[in-house]
Amino acid sequence: MRELKQVTGELVVLVEKMMSEYKSRRKSGEKGDFHTEVKPFADEVKEKNDAWKELSMRWIKEYKPKHIHLPQVLNTFDNIEMLSVHCFFPESSYNRFISHYQSVSYVLLTQIDFLNEK
Repeated sequence: MRELKQVTGELVVLVEKMMSEYKSRRKSGEKGDFHTEVKPFADEVKEKNDAWKELSMRWIKEYKPKHIHLPQVLNTFDNIEMLSVHCFFPESSYNRFISHYQSVSYVLLTQIDFLNEK
């Protein structure tokens, strides 16, 4: 459970980084370079996200938390992957980006709260 808490915390930091990246790209209008920015960042996120998904699925089966369920974990996993790429492109839909960001943040922070209680 300690490993899940750590990976979740690291993902929260990465998701916040995605939001600030997206905001600065929207302001500047500049797209991220695929090879030097987008791919390395997306690869870093994927590694953490894969670990988080695996650990979260095990955690749900074992602890059966009240406020987090398997479909949420799977949706959050997909949304994190999407955000990690879309944050480099200012033309990405603002409402969609914010909606996915809020959804991801809610699940991750709810999970951390639950882990801190245990």
